[in-house]
Amino acid sequence: MTESEAEDILRAAYEAFNARDIDAALELMHPKVDWPNAWEGGRVVGRDSVAAYWRRQFESISSAVEPEHYRHEPDGGITVTVRQVVNDATTKEAQSDTRVRHRYRLEDDLIVSMEVLEAPG
Repeated sequence: MTESEAEDILRAAYEAFNARDIDAALELMHPKVDWPNAWEGGRVVGRDSVAAYWRRQFESISSAVEPEHYRHEPDGGITVTVRQVVNDATTKEAQSDTRVRHRYRLEDDLIVSMEVLEAPG
C-alpha cells in the first residue's frame, strides 16, 4: 500500500465518523481492531465493540475530527494531527476545540489499531 492509499483510507474513516456512518467506518477496520476508548477510558477490541462505544459517545457528545497533517513514521505507523471539535449532543454547547494526534497501524488495507497521543507541540 502506498502512503497516498493509506491516507485515503484514513481520510475515508474520518469522513464516515463525522457523518456518523458507523458501518462505513467499520468496513475500513480489521475485524479485531484495537481502538482507544478516549471518552470513557480504556480500550475496545473488535468492530462490534467500537460500534457500541461510538453509539454511547454519540448520545452524549457530538465530535468532529478534521485531519490536518499525515506523518508516515519509520516503523510503518501513521500519525495524523487533527482538529477535534466537541459539542454537547443535546444542547450543541461547545465543550472543546483542540488539536490532537492519532497514531494508526494499517495492515492489508485495514486499520488494525489507533492510539490517541498528546497534543502536538
